[in-house]
Amino acid sequence: MSDTNLAQLTIVEASKKLQAGEITSLELTRACLAEIKKDKPDGKEDRFNAFLEVFDDAEEQAKAADALRQAQGKLAHPLLGIPLAIKDNILIEGKKASAASKMLENYVATYDATAIAKLKQAGAVFIGRTNMYEFAMGGSTENSAFGPTKNPHDTTRVSGGTSGGSAAAVAAGMALGALGSDTGGSVRNPASFCGVVGFKPTYGAVSRFGLIAAVSSFDQIGPLTKTVEDAELIFDCIRGKDILDSTSIDTDSQTKTSGKRIGVFAGSVTGGGSPDVEKVFRDSLENLKNRGYELVDISIPSIKSALAAYYITNFAEVSSNLSRFDGVRYGLSLKGDSLLNDYSKSRGEGFGAESRRRIMLGAYVLSAGYYDAYYGKATLAREQLRHEFEKAFESVDVIATPTMPTPAWKIGEKHSPLDSYLADIFTVTANLTGNPAISVPMGTVDTLPVGIQFTAAHGNEAALFEVGKTVVSKEK
Repeated sequence: MSDTNLAQLTIVEASKKLQAGEITSLELTRACLAEIKKDKPDGKEDRFNAFLEVFDDAEEQAKAADALRQAQGKLAHPLLGIPLAIKDNILIEGKKASAASKMLENYVATYDATAIAKLKQAGAVFIGRTNMYEFAMGGSTENSAFGPTKNPHDTTRVSGGTSGGSAAAVAAGMALGALGSDTGGSVRNPASFCGVVGFKPTYGAVSRFGLIAAVSSFDQIGPLTKTVEDAELIFDCIRGKDILDSTSIDTDSQTKTSGKRIGVFAGSVTGGGSPDVEKVFRDSLENLKNRGYELVDISIPSIKSALAAYYITNFAEVSSNLSRFDGVRYGLSLKGDSLLNDYSKSRGEGFGAESRRRIMLGAYVLSAGYYDAYYGKATLAREQLRHEFEKAFESVDVIATPTMPTPAWKIGEKHSPLDSYLADIFTVTANLTGNPAISVPMGTVDTLPVGIQFTAAHGNEAALFEVGKTVVSKEK
């Protein structure tokens, strides 16, 4: 098998070949490295700008994995020796983690995130850290301090965000799988744009310890993979309660149901989005119906307030979380002629435009005169939305929508921040409510991938994996 073919394997396929002794982790890792360096012989930047750094010890990690497999034999974990890419806001001890920001450009992690510690225990190989939207707050990976990530299907277009580098790396065969983080669709959005699977677990199902915080009540680490089976495999490795994260939960005691009853909103779901995406979505639903799934009309009245509630909460928590990066305690430190100028220079040059915008808006909605008018109402709307989703899941197992209302847009096309905010209409609800959601490829529009999203009740990841595998099976 050629190196190129090795890089196109799924995790499940590669794991079986590793266990059978047909390939080695070193061969697998070298195949991914070859894809990263393709058309870029100096190795400083891959052709899609998916990676901010390729780890120079990747081959040594692979050799260690091969040695461990020799010792463990059939007891080896399925992820042993599998090359994975890691989003740049998830800490790996001894490696840089910049959150794609000048503010943390030279920060080196002093400990492992819990998800990383679990993957290390399984024996996974970390091939590098991937590009992202600065501090995980945007849907395109255009506002990385280190340049945008390009979509492997069309390099004039965005890869999605905020986990755009991870999605592009998987789509291009530069890694067999990747970790991202999902704040308002940050795993599912780029999965849709790049034609891969993106999975956001139930809030708390995966520890957030070691994840650089953006919006603490929304953030959730999740996998990006080529198949639903691969996503499930990574999730099973990293899930579970963690004493280092008080918001983490026991994932073994959750109620599970099948995914046979699919809730669908009546009428047009894309609104001002692409009619072609709407058509592919309806065709996908019809195919599921023909395969024995029941389509059930549902209504969630508060969903019209979801986007506003999401962004008010987002701004507020971003403002709070990023206040620590002031040039004195943490982050880039630049000196001015006064303490105020120290702050101004450090934060002005350390943060990009979108980060500064959200910090200022967050400070505004949390201020004494406007707290009740904005943040207080957003909190009430969020709670109402959660109750309505709980009610809906009494009659259905999953709820289906397109993941994104359009295919990937061109780099630089959306000049107004509001335009990109509106594109998150389908993905933000799962973060507001804490429900698990998955995006799987459902087809193409003008040769560009588009995804279908399924959302399930808290803890019912099994239903998402079941229906997701059916959609992908149909596509194959």
